[in-house]
Amino acid sequence: MLVHHISLQTLERSGRAISNFERTLPPETSDLAREIVKDPYNFEFLGVGGEAIERDIEKALVDHVTEFLVELGVGFAYVGRQVSLEVGGEDFFIDLLFYHLKLRCYVVIELKAGKFKPEHLGQLNFYLAAVDGEMAHPEDAPTIGILLCQSRNQVVAEYSLRGSTQPLGVAEYQLRASLPSVERLQQELSGPE
Repeated sequence: MLVHHISLQTLERSGRAISNFERTLPPETSDLAREIVKDPYNFEFLGVGGEAIERDIEKALVDHVTEFLVELGVGFAYVGRQVSLEVGGEDFFIDLLFYHLKLRCYVVIELKAGKFKPEHLGQLNFYLAAVDGEMAHPEDAPTIGILLCQSRNQVVAEYSLRGSTQPLGVAEYQLRASLPSVERLQQELSGPE
């Protein structure tokens, strides 16, 4: 297991995500919260390429939940996928919901198949408020949100986090490089006709 973490550079990736945890969480919690968010996350074990859509990535993460929990790190407990929240008579669905045993809080993971956009944080902010209001117990620490996207502009992400009072992190993920299709390989092998 140690060799596995060394080869994946787990230590080097821990705590590298852009977040506002220092500003939104108590000092005793913010350091641990920062350490649980990696950047980038390595999702090569999913077997999907960079062209995959959000639902395919989400399904693959659940299908490989053991590997996903190892990639997330110690303390995460899987709660569910597409967890339904009813707020004001409307239904909303959280991509992935976890509970962190050491931090004693829910962790909402919102997955985006493309580049980071500031409006993604608005959706995640809503989910955090709804989980705190509808699911969390009074003894739970504030819910943490992690937005996982294929790419991001660091400056845009930092500015987007400045105005939020909720504990949020933005990190990238890596998928394996796509393999060419069978048809494409056959075309390449047959050469010009």
